[in-house]
Amino acid sequence: MFRKVLVANRGEIAVRVMRACEELNVGTVAIYSDADKNAGHVRYADEAYNVGPARAADSYLDHEAVIEAARKADADAIHPGYGFLAENAEFASKVEDAEGITWIGPSAEAMESLGEKTKARKIMDEADVPIVPGTTDPVTEPEEVKEFGEEYGYPIAIKAEGGGGGRGMKVVRSEAEVEDQLESAKREGEAYFDNDSVYLERYLENPRHIEVQIVADEHGNVRHLGERDCSLQRRHQKVIEEGPSAALTDDLREQIGEAARRGVAAADYTNAGTVEFLVEEEPGRDGPLGPDANFYFLEVNTRIQVEHTVTEEITGYDIVKRQIRIAAGEEIDFEQDDVGFDGHAIEFRINAENAAEEFAPATGGQLETYDPPGGIGVRLDDALRQGDELVTDYDSMIAKLIVWGEDRDECIERSLRALREYDIEGIPTIIPFHRLMLTDEEFVESTHTTKYLDEEMDQSRIEEAQQQWGSATESSAGDEETVEREFTVEVNGKRFDVELEEHGAPAIPAGDIDASGGEQASPPQPAGGESSGDSDIAGDGETVDAEMQGTILDVEVEEGDEVAAGDVLVVLEAMKMENDIVAERGGTVSEIPVEEDQSVDMGDTLVVLE
Repeated sequence: MFRKVLVANRGEIAVRVMRACEELNVGTVAIYSDADKNAGHVRYADEAYNVGPARAADSYLDHEAVIEAARKADADAIHPGYGFLAENAEFASKVEDAEGITWIGPSAEAMESLGEKTKARKIMDEADVPIVPGTTDPVTEPEEVKEFGEEYGYPIAIKAEGGGGGRGMKVVRSEAEVEDQLESAKREGEAYFDNDSVYLERYLENPRHIEVQIVADEHGNVRHLGERDCSLQRRHQKVIEEGPSAALTDDLREQIGEAARRGVAAADYTNAGTVEFLVEEEPGRDGPLGPDANFYFLEVNTRIQVEHTVTEEITGYDIVKRQIRIAAGEEIDFEQDDVGFDGHAIEFRINAENAAEEFAPATGGQLETYDPPGGIGVRLDDALRQGDELVTDYDSMIAKLIVWGEDRDECIERSLRALREYDIEGIPTIIPFHRLMLTDEEFVESTHTTKYLDEEMDQSRIEEAQQQWGSATESSAGDEETVEREFTVEVNGKRFDVELEEHGAPAIPAGDIDASGGEQASPPQPAGGESSGDSDIAGDGETVDAEMQGTILDVEVEEGDEVAAGDVLVVLEAMKMENDIVAERGGTVSEIPVEEDQSVDMGDTLVVLE
């Protein structure tokens, strides 16, 4: 077994891995950026090393800085968690070549074979695993996309080789969109995964997203630990995951599980991984999907998944410990027939977002109150504590709530109780959204697909949930501010929650309260002012400002260009998402004070229009 493991990640997953190490009596090493110097994973580790500034490319994604930190700490293994470098075959290869350091994950060769989607499709096809019609070689020219559309029809999914979770994927619904979407997918692939290679697939309109957890060792043993249903998604980002899937019969469940084992074995894969499938939903079905349902291989995630916790709760296997033991050369000590499933589990991603505002990520704030739920069947994976400042340079997920019940009904009931108990003040979260979903007929009946949130659900219900279950709100009426404050009072021994409206009240010192009920950072200063650093805006026209902190991926216009309302001016990467910054009205571009790869803060001027 290893002496000391460096965890090349941050936040809750870093703490999760460190806890597994602690139980194996293995020392832990954290790395951190300047933005994360006071982060929870830094507090938890036995020792910690700074690897660079806030920008991920200069810290958490810096191969040499991470390996050098491992050498300084005399760590004999590196665990990547998920995200960042977890699926980077080049980094895995460097760790494998580093003397005295073991990579906790699949080999770089296996990562390259299964992590790059076209190679993975070839392997799965040869292993008789059903695949969605698409290309098995990278696509570089718009003409190739158009030819594919002529053969298979639209819509088409253009996917980045190294992508996942919807990042680096663009949907083309007509020939007119081909060039823009191909360029956008390639750009996202380069920005997020250092790989601009893309491939094509027929885009399935109403699928369920089913994934199978596998573990495999160096001794030829491959086991699957059942499936998870990740069909509740927003813009291809999972928000609630559960297992086992209520939409599958046992026969179909077995077919999908065995297909996953077969494909992974064919790739000579070791360690933990997840094989993802799309299962075609049958409109108006009565009962679970049977063995005749169509399912297709989607991709292999060559790492631990965010939602691995669901499988741990229903199987009893600690997947992270298995990862570490397999990397240390140990053999899997159970047979496939030994794997059983007990009860039902659901994971809720607790994101610092306002669901009522198109899931806009928080731009700052402090956890004034952080009181997580407890009790039987309730698990919290987090790294934050009360009083912590929210770091917005990376992902918006701040915690994961995992709930177990003897069956799905009990799990839903217990989840409602746990979500009601979860008290977070100071930042917006999507807890009200989760409470809404647990009373939503489509979700409760498990008839939702990956398109449900984006295309079918009434968005006004989300706004109502945020208003009902969010915290205090602030609004303006004329020149007066109206602030609602909540108090708890006791009358004759009985406690009451009281809301008090104050008109013209002074601003709350800790920060402004947004419509979600969470606190946000102070309003941005005018462009060219204090928040804009050294920026000096000479133009006197209308400014188009950054609505969030991020990095400029692309500047789509030049000075002197005439633009119309709706035209894309700048592409801004923020919270791992690509955001098109568009003109609200027409005009002439008179000044562009930013450039590609430049970091900007909320309120910074991006373009000046005359």
